[in-house]
Amino acid sequence: MKHYEVEILDAKTREKLCFLDKVEPQATIAEIKNLFTKTHPQWYPARQSLRLDPKGKSLKDEDVLQKLPVGTTATLYFRDLGAQISWVTVFLTEYAGPLFIYLLFYFRVPFIYGHKYDFTSSRHTVVHLACTCHSLHYVKRLLETLFVHRFSHGTMPLRNIFKNCTYYWGFAAWMAYYINHPLYTPPTYGAQQVKLALAIFVICQLGNFSIHMALRDLRPAGSKTRKIPYPTKNPFTWLFLLVSCPNYTYEVGSWIGFAIMTQCLPVALFSLVGFTQMTIWAKGKHRSYLKEFRDYPPLRMPIIPFLL
Repeated sequence: MKHYEVEILDAKTREKLCFLDKVEPQATIAEIKNLFTKTHPQWYPARQSLRLDPKGKSLKDEDVLQKLPVGTTATLYFRDLGAQISWVTVFLTEYAGPLFIYLLFYFRVPFIYGHKYDFTSSRHTVVHLACTCHSLHYVKRLLETLFVHRFSHGTMPLRNIFKNCTYYWGFAAWMAYYINHPLYTPPTYGAQQVKLALAIFVICQLGNFSIHMALRDLRPAGSKTRKIPYPTKNPFTWLFLLVSCPNYTYEVGSWIGFAIMTQCLPVALFSLVGFTQMTIWAKGKHRSYLKEFRDYPPLRMPIIPFLL
């Protein structure tokens, strides 16, 4: 069997970092990363990006050496992705924060609204309902992170946790401050508005969970298999007929319902920012589906049926 020689260069300086000889033709990029780590322990596999071109895309861990467009002496370029942290840790941190922060404002702990309001309770039913909805939403996210989601990538850059937490924790504090404020006024149309908004919120939360379960069933545990998601017998999954990322559609719908329920500007802004970001993600996933699957359903849009 003919073996390969693998030369790994720094993508920026072109400095030779490692030379591997007698590499099996069936070796994967993941295995090459492990071999590279033996000579450079500071660069563990999760923070390595190996590519065929210094400015090209990163090779996938499952790519096989002999199937790459290289000769028996392969040159790979290395980029340091920086310190990494697991997706599970990031999600647990960014979701636990809003749950805890919101409750601080709800219970009106000292130093927030003034001494005379310490540990007082709002007289408006919608305030208590909003707290219940907000808390259950983030409890759901935490449980999904632990028991439902299967991540195609195990880690992300450590710096992202600070950006993500600033977004989630900051908005949670901002909206909680106004919704639980002693001077907060209920929605303009009273109980009817609250009931309608609650129905939207609950339906969209159930829809979001249903989509997450459907996506989970597409990917066996421990694999990175990608398949086209299709509707199941669950009616909430039928939105797959029209959009590629109905989980984002339902997520945005939940926050729109919460904004209508509370009639609070920070919630509306949070919904808008979230919708903008999720639209970017949805478009990216939609393009990936179209590129990867030739038989991908042509009627689907990224996030909003028939529009976007």
